Amino acid sequence: MIYYPFNIVETYQLVFRVTKSMTKKKLDICVLSDLHLGTFGCHAEDICDYLSSIKPEILVLNGDIIDIWQFKKRYFPASHMQVLRKILKMAEKGCKVYYITGNHDEALRRYSGIELGNIILDDKLILEKDGKKIWFFHGDIFDATTQGSAKILAKLGGKGYDILIWVNHQINRFAEFFGREKMSFSKKIKSGVKKAVSWIANFEETAAELAIQEGYDVVCCGHIHQPQDRIISNNQGSVRYLNSGDWIENLTSLEYSKGEWSIYTHHPLSKKEKIKQKNEFQDLLKIPMPGVIPSSNVPAWVAFTDAV
Repeated sequence: MIYYPFNIVETYQLVFRVTKSMTKKKLDICVLSDLHLGTFGCHAEDICDYLSSIKPEILVLNGDIIDIWQFKKRYFPASHMQVLRKILKMAEKGCKVYYITGNHDEALRRYSGIELGNIILDDKLILEKDGKKIWFFHGDIFDATTQGSAKILAKLGGKGYDILIWVNHQINRFAEFFGREKMSFSKKIKSGVKKAVSWIANFEETAAELAIQEGYDVVCCGHIHQPQDRIISNNQGSVRYLNSGDWIENLTSLEYSKGEWSIYTHHPLSKKEKIKQKNEFQDLLKIPMPGVIPSSNVPAWVAFTDAV
């Protein structure tokens, strides 16, 4: 009989972590935007779950990652900080992280061009992948409401939007408790107001037109919280327009792997599902490990038979 110095609970947890890391989705590029860390509407726990499930070579953070407009010292939960830790950990492990500034984190633009290890801060990014030129930028440059004196109204509107999202979240908690489907107030408002629909269409057309003029094959934006993947053409040519959406309502990202772009939509677990998952893991800890014979000082030591 052979004795190994492993705590049996730690051994199971190690197996669980190793198995989880082995199943991480490998990506060439992952694009996230509009996380709005530091606001009530940010789904920080879901962002952490998603980041834990992927292993990208390049991570593009396409603006409005930290919401400096709405930043409050009294509100920056541990889960929001955990998102930043995960991003730093990914960079530490070799992932190239490009942080592109948006309007809500425009205060960082004074530091554009700075490089900290694998993290690069800039206002835009140009990559060439599989023979195609890709242009990344947040997109607020096309939004007149974020420029000049109109910015004051935009900030006030941002606070109103934050309150709307908070109220929506509280209502959805009750809806989930009673087994009802969740709803999005802001999505209903956007889809019901013709000006909002027209503004989104104009934004996409403007971004595409400029990308065609500059000779890009793909243009990738954020800002409007509207995930999209479509070809836009005019008399000068065509371009693939992509938008990574947001992590306030849509919980979406863009993924590039094996020469193909796709929109990923995250489906968060309900509280009941999370409890079930936790109970299943606890049950896993109770299952005896094959070939293990408890020694006199378990759990300090795990005894394996010669057959192991």
